[in-house]
Amino acid sequence: MPPRHDTEKKTPGIDQSCLQHLLGYQIARADITTRRAFSEHIGKPLELSPVEFSCLVLLAFNPGATPKQLATALAMVAPAVTVLLDRLDKRGLIERVRSDSDRRAQHVTLTPAGTELALKAHAQSLDMEREVVTALSAAERAILVELLQKVARAAQP
Repeated sequence: MPPRHDTEKKTPGIDQSCLQHLLGYQIARADITTRRAFSEHIGKPLELSPVEFSCLVLLAFNPGATPKQLATALAMVAPAVTVLLDRLDKRGLIERVRSDSDRRAQHVTLTPAGTELALKAHAQSLDMEREVVTALSAAERAILVELLQKVARAAQP
């Protein structure tokens, strides 16, 4: 380590205690870590945004979901889901299929390329999560997930 010069003063840490009571602040700080891990493990290597990843994985485990079901699961408005599906369709990852029983209804399915990408991304997400939560025990992780789900449910209309 090079010697410090008198002009180089260590910057003291900032007191964050005034924000410690805010759940949103804590979530935002944790989100920095999770977004960085997502970008490194899934986003950059697989060229997927978080919402694209979520949509593909949901479709892999819920074949034939409707755009309305996806909108609800992703907490998005219908026009935004349409834009998302257009992007995935352009990449050849999904297909929209008209319902046999109700021609107005549409179902979304993965193409073979979409299925392959979704399953690969899902597998990588499991490895990524293990890295993100290394500071937590399995019980602590389960409690954290349960509490975050409770907060999310309480915020739903």
